[in-house]
Amino acid sequence: MTSLRSRETLFIVGVQRLPAARALVPLGRALSLIGEHAAGWILLGLVGAVVDSARWQAWVGGVVAVVLAHGLSIAVKRVVRRPRPGSDASVTVYASAPSKLSFPSSHAASTMAAAVVYTALVPVLWPVALVLVVLMGASRVLLGMHFVTDVLAGFALGLLVGVPAALVITSLPVG
Repeated sequence: MTSLRSRETLFIVGVQRLPAARALVPLGRALSLIGEHAAGWILLGLVGAVVDSARWQAWVGGVVAVVLAHGLSIAVKRVVRRPRPGSDASVTVYASAPSKLSFPSSHAASTMAAAVVYTALVPVLWPVALVLVVLMGASRVLLGMHFVTDVLAGFALGLLVGVPAALVITSLPVG
């Protein structure tokens, strides 16, 4: 019987061998850059606070949630200490990271948290947010940065932070 890690490694290799995979690497790298240290999502929330000044506190609360999801993912990584898929020679790594630790995906955690809190403030953006979440998760696997379970755990962490934060920030007074 094969281990979960070896099955996930085979999945990554299979994804990377798909005909469209090489063409999608630049998109994956762009998403990686946006999600690095949650910087793109933090910037988006700060822009929201400036543009929607009547609800600036809610937007800043959303930024705090994104930072919290990212920070918690890093803390969990340091406890779990799972190595990235690139430690297996069969996986091609198309990006770099400040850490060799994989579980959970910080990109997935901060992206999910951002999707939840920011769409709570602008509900019409749900379809775009959903596409971004899926693309971010897929890109982490395609780039050889994370196993699927890393991404799913990151999504779960983003939801655990994002949903309660969304409930709080949408109850803040406007103005």
